Amino acid sequence: MAIQHAVLALLARGPSYGYELKGAFEAAVGPQWGPLNIGHLYQILDRLSRDDLVVAERHAQPVKPDRVVYEITEAGRAELDRWLAEPSPRSGGFRDDFFLKITAAARSGEAATVRTVLTNQRGHLMRELRNLDGLRRRTGDPVVGLLLAAASRHVEADLAFVDDAEAVLLADGGALLATLTGSPSTGNAPRPASGPAQAAG
Repeated sequence: MAIQHAVLALLARGPSYGYELKGAFEAAVGPQWGPLNIGHLYQILDRLSRDDLVVAERHAQPVKPDRVVYEITEAGRAELDRWLAEPSPRSGGFRDDFFLKITAAARSGEAATVRTVLTNQRGHLMRELRNLDGLRRRTGDPVVGLLLAAASRHVEADLAFVDDAEAVLLADGGALLATLTGSPSTGNAPRPASGPAQAAG
């Protein structure tokens, strides 16, 4: 995830410090992202500073500890422009924990196992969709509303996949599942004969 580029985008609007950046990031991306860990943010700022994409300046405060204020550099603006101009590939490709769970359940050959996995996932996704819809109705920020709508579309696509898996794996009462229990490399190919019978051939 290119959080470092989002931080550069925030700094492009003007200098800022850690907790102010944390609040600005969370307000900008919306509640579906979740809170940004302040320790992780400072690691990002340190890396950006080492790469000369931002500069840090310590500001003394009368009572509190010194505040470190970060400002984007010309190299940082160039990196931000480069990032904005490129398309964004999927951060994890098409690797998904649920895909692996479906694979394991299907290869078990047990219709009850597949049904449990699909039912639990469908319930989880429906709750997630209701939560996103509620957040979208309450937000007054059009960009956050757009991001929440995109998150809802992702959940809807996942629900469609659950429906597809149910239609493929359970429509025939489990007959298909019985053919999927062989080893991954050989499927259900007949095993070669062993012992004297094989030698006689």
